[in-house]
Amino acid sequence: MFNRIFMLSLLHMADAMAQPILPLPPMGFNNWARYETNISEAIFVDAADSMIKHGLLSAGYNRINLDDAWSTKERASNGSMVWDDTKFPRGLYWLTAHLKSNGFIPGIYTDAGNLSCGGYPGALDHEQIDYDDFTKWGFEYLKMDGCNMPDPSTEEVYHEVYSRWHSLLSSVENPMIFSDSAPAYFADKDNLTDWYTIMGWAQKYGQLARHSDDIQTYPDGASWDSMMNNYNYHVRLARYQKPGYFNDPDFLNVDHPSYSLDERKSHFALWCAFSAPLILSTDLTAITPEEVEYLTNTELIAVNQDRLIQQATLVSRDKTWDVLSKSLENGDRVLVALNKGDSVADITIPWARIGFPPSAVRHVKSLRVKNLWTGETIDVSSSESGIAADSVASHGTAVFRIANSAGPVTPTGLIFNTRSMKCLTDSSSGNVVFATCDGSDAQTWSIRSDGHISSVLSPEDCIVDKEGVVLSSRSGCDSDSWSYDVSGNLVNGNSNNCLTEAANGAATAVVCGYELNEQVHGLPVGVTVGN
Repeated sequence: MFNRIFMLSLLHMADAMAQPILPLPPMGFNNWARYETNISEAIFVDAADSMIKHGLLSAGYNRINLDDAWSTKERASNGSMVWDDTKFPRGLYWLTAHLKSNGFIPGIYTDAGNLSCGGYPGALDHEQIDYDDFTKWGFEYLKMDGCNMPDPSTEEVYHEVYSRWHSLLSSVENPMIFSDSAPAYFADKDNLTDWYTIMGWAQKYGQLARHSDDIQTYPDGASWDSMMNNYNYHVRLARYQKPGYFNDPDFLNVDHPSYSLDERKSHFALWCAFSAPLILSTDLTAITPEEVEYLTNTELIAVNQDRLIQQATLVSRDKTWDVLSKSLENGDRVLVALNKGDSVADITIPWARIGFPPSAVRHVKSLRVKNLWTGETIDVSSSESGIAADSVASHGTAVFRIANSAGPVTPTGLIFNTRSMKCLTDSSSGNVVFATCDGSDAQTWSIRSDGHISSVLSPEDCIVDKEGVVLSSRSGCDSDSWSYDVSGNLVNGNSNNCLTEAANGAATAVVCGYELNEQVHGLPVGVTVGN
């Protein structure tokens, strides 16, 4: 079954031949989270100056995007949008030329509906004229919001309207980068079928898609809670990310006064581990040395901009810790430990959870591990139990890069239902259920290249579909392999049934439906097929 479940890196090599127009996550600035509709030419000119002055441009932050409220409230008689001369006295032709002359790539905002979220003209039924104007004015990036869509505002309506932009962009030689916000309008539903559906076509229609709520705007509210809300949507969606397309958990609102410094750094580190867009929305004229230091961390930016562009996935989760991992193009492994608790804490992550089975680790004396916050590199003996993250601050992160020395990684981590967020859980008896995530070996799964799936608790056993009941059994390693699709279904190769979370939490295998809540699961990064 090797052809049915395989390392994502092979898929990436094939997809790379398509030469995507956005091969790496975008980095830059947008006004919305910091300024909302209080927009002006000076914000973008000053942002550009500050990004040059503080080394952000040279670090890779080369995009400057206008958000909502740049226009007047009415279109011109010929149907064109009109920029607000009071806000932009030298006009958008001048602004884009100025930004480009300083090394930046300008972007602009519109809305797919009748009106933007701020009440300005939307693009509905003006798609061609708006696209022609935006490109004529010099913009190369388009953020497409989803407020005020035609009634009823169903998935089908969103699909039809966003398809217009897909058709338009597909017909030109040098299309704008297309940032799609449609999924965000369907994320907070009891039934996530439409959300999954929109994520599926958004992945095909553009280069990035904002999938959930706006990050907390300045100055109200608790940014940590807002950031973690978006983070918890983001961890469900790794299967969609691929070369040329990036899941977007929204802006880096790094100057929000409710953040601690550790929280700001965690926000940045997690977005880097996800290979997510790094779009700052902050007053860059008041940026602090501490903020510049972590935002220009070359080691973390290298993780974000790695050409494999894997989105880190959950290795383990409990009330205090989320542990995530992913691979890099050169075979190195990235490990992130997020302390969600209220006090300083320690954690040790075993080698098997990181993706190095005992058979791999025993062949090396040590593994070279670099702390990406401090820059310190140490050799950790393979006889140690794993990698230790000591004294991690409340809401802080430890981030490590493990050099490629132990051989190929086995994709390892949680298998969880992306609606209930319950984790697939093994037991010594072989009974398999969905349960609250507790950080145990029983919830950490290794997915082999032949499609067999074993828990770290019982590495000699494999899950099997036995007449619709999913069990962990020694015989499963001979009989049952599984495949995983971008739909989120984990499909048994013998029965063709899908892993399903029953109402009582039992792990079952039943006939596959279309994007059913109980059948859509997140798996460790590095496992996919049909993407």
